[in-house]
Amino acid sequence: MFDKNGIIDHLQELKLAMKDWKKYQKYSLADLEFDRDKRNMIFHAMLITIQSSIDIANHLISEFGFDIPRTYRETFLILIQKNIISKELGDKLADLASFRNYLVHIYWKIDIKLVYNILQNELIYFQQFLEKIKPYLKKFNE
Repeated sequence: MFDKNGIIDHLQELKLAMKDWKKYQKYSLADLEFDRDKRNMIFHAMLITIQSSIDIANHLISEFGFDIPRTYRETFLILIQKNIISKELGDKLADLASFRNYLVHIYWKIDIKLVYNILQNELIYFQQFLEKIKPYLKKFNE
């Protein structure tokens, strides 16, 4: 049985983390390089944004009985196969799912310039993801 509250919780977390991500776009590359607190806030906002998207995608995959993904990356590739999101969007989200693993497992070696580039340029993919899955979520908001 589908966990309606679970997906709603993940949607709320995604929206809040996206607001934080947008707010943190004001920081400079130097802020990320030299201010550990700002860097950690940014890492956390990115992590929650990416993880919430993965969790939402997994809820949809479960609800519709799609193949179970073996990796976070594969989660978005399944949504491409099922025509829920475009290949371009799914590939970007799959790349960000891989980036999530660096945030969690190799955070001390992350290229700060790469983080800054993602911070400034890739929030849009989560906005697009929300738009694309909206029709599939309407029944859970009732």
